[in-house]
Amino acid sequence: MGGASSTRRVTFEADENENITVVKGIRLSENVIDRMKETSPSGSKSHRYSGAYGASVSDEELKRRVAEELALEQAKKESENQKRLKQSKELDRERALANEQLTRAILRERISSEQDRTKAKHLARMLEEKDRVIKRQDAFYKEQLARLEERSSEFYKVTTEQYQKAAEEVEAKFKA
Repeated sequence: MGGASSTRRVTFEADENENITVVKGIRLSENVIDRMKETSPSGSKSHRYSGAYGASVSDEELKRRVAEELALEQAKKESENQKRLKQSKELDRERALANEQLTRAILRERISSEQDRTKAKHLARMLEEKDRVIKRQDAFYKEQLARLEERSSEFYKVTTEQYQKAAEEVEAKFKA
């Protein structure tokens, strides 16, 4: 996953019989070798060598092909590196956005929780106040009831006494 480009030193040499071109410092893929076999050599090249796979290739043609392949490979690597960098930046952006959304959700939850706590305290205070009012009313009504019962009892006594008195007077009139 390296993003650094390095310079490779490539040398071309011919063997003693000048039948094979030796390329030092580079690895060729089967794809490159197959393409080198497929291309037909141009007639204007000066030196031709028979390669390890039986293809006849000139020094300049081989150098050009190797340079093209190197450039192509380097371009591929750069493209892959750019793609990875772009994906990494996109992932970083997505991660930052997700973190921001999570932070917002946590803050909303904290605010909601605090509001619920405040509301519960307020309702508890209101309930306590209503409880005090009800207790005061209950005491007042009990006091009023006691007064009414007392007055009723007194009224009953007075009424009973008056009845007894009236009954005695009526009885006395009839006896006489």
